[in-house]
Amino acid sequence: MPPKGGVRADDAEFTEGDRGNVHILVVDDDHGLVEVCRTVLEEEGYTVTTCDRGPAARDLIRRRNFQIALIDLNLPQVSGLEVMAAGLKANPALFPIIMTGDSSIESSVEALSLGAFTYLPKPFSAAHLKLFVGQAAFYALAAEELKEAHEDLPGARESQHPSILGESPALQRTMNLAARTGRTDASVFIYGESGTGKELIAQFIHEKSRRANRPMLAVNCAALPEALLESEMFGHRKGSFTGAVKEHQGLLEAADGSTLFLDEITEMSPGIQAKLLRVIQDGKVRRVGSDRIDAVVDVRFIAATNRSPDEAVAEGVLREDLYYRLRVVPIVVPPLRERVQDIPILAEHFLREYWRKHQPKGSELPRFSLDAIREFQSRKWLGNIRELQNVIEHVVVLTEPGEEIQAEDLPAFDTRVTPASDTSGIMLRKGKYHDVRQELTDEFERRYLEWVVQEANGNMSSAARIADVDRTTLYRLMEKHNLAIHREVRGEGGSGSEDDAPSS
Repeated sequence: MPPKGGVRADDAEFTEGDRGNVHILVVDDDHGLVEVCRTVLEEEGYTVTTCDRGPAARDLIRRRNFQIALIDLNLPQVSGLEVMAAGLKANPALFPIIMTGDSSIESSVEALSLGAFTYLPKPFSAAHLKLFVGQAAFYALAAEELKEAHEDLPGARESQHPSILGESPALQRTMNLAARTGRTDASVFIYGESGTGKELIAQFIHEKSRRANRPMLAVNCAALPEALLESEMFGHRKGSFTGAVKEHQGLLEAADGSTLFLDEITEMSPGIQAKLLRVIQDGKVRRVGSDRIDAVVDVRFIAATNRSPDEAVAEGVLREDLYYRLRVVPIVVPPLRERVQDIPILAEHFLREYWRKHQPKGSELPRFSLDAIREFQSRKWLGNIRELQNVIEHVVVLTEPGEEIQAEDLPAFDTRVTPASDTSGIMLRKGKYHDVRQELTDEFERRYLEWVVQEANGNMSSAARIADVDRTTLYRLMEKHNLAIHREVRGEGGSGSEDDAPSS
């Protein structure tokens, strides 16, 4: 068995006896290709069975326990995907490799989403065949060991992820796709509004993967200035810029053999996007200030954004070639307003969590009244699960042990869905027309600004894009309402200057 500790598949040293324990099925209607594969793999020491017909392969893969199956996508009578599906149903631990002359994005997405370990574009060399099969063999031999490590991981089960709690159809579709994707090495692109739990979905995918024995690493691309993000991602050589007093290993090297989560990928500068694309293509990392290849890495990438990636590509914010490299499997995380039936489950979970955090041990847990639950379900939750968490934590701090929490106990701000014709909120305001209008306008501006800055996680550039106003306008409105301004730092070579907020 390969040793523990996240050994990379292409570094694993198999003995001939190890390979002899790996049983491989090769299926293709090209008899010459089948025999070449058999020869190459048997010379490597693997145990190989071949088949040139889809129906026979489907029956064979159901009856015998193969660790790896190399399957042609376009088999006559019974397709390669049907053969793969039959094999995975009989043996979920099977590692299917789809061989195809059609290496389009559509065909690869379909194969990977249905459970393929990877796909091998035709024509391929003996070296490529050995590499792909070697990676699958490594994982096959280590499967039981990794399964035990996975089960011991804290939070590895779905029930321990708050944002994954729920039974709504929208959530189940997302989680089913995430689970199927997890067992592959495919790059994943997650789209969802702020606060929907995109990072937890990424963690779920990682923990379902064969890389789960190593921690997933994450970087928020919106939280760091360009120069600092480049250094964090790629590392740097000593003396490459002011303050670079020693060699620094970047996240790409640290994530070798694991998963790297790129949050808010659309905030990454075009220059860094170009460098990242090269790493995704060939795995070669050059640190900042280096004139040579510093490392060759095996990293699985999961990217996420809270804005439309298609719009970001159209606007030139996100490189199209990088987007399609990362979006082998796209996953959409539904907003909380599309998961209304999950809200009571989440509310109860957060009530228990924050009660343990803020109240004396052993004190009686309060409960939500039916009206409070209805109030929760009537709100828009523009901040999604993160907003729900904040509301419940607020309630917990002010609630007595054993008390029934009523709708009126919830924070006063109101994001409920109401018909456009409902003017009851306005009619409660009495006074002169112009005075009331100005008062309501000011209240709207203040609440909207608070929301949009929270939605953008404090990033003013992102907030301006969400609001569809220029940054100068946003700064002036913030100053008008005496709200804290989050200034962004930018600079070259690690030394930054603070953007000056325009005067009102």
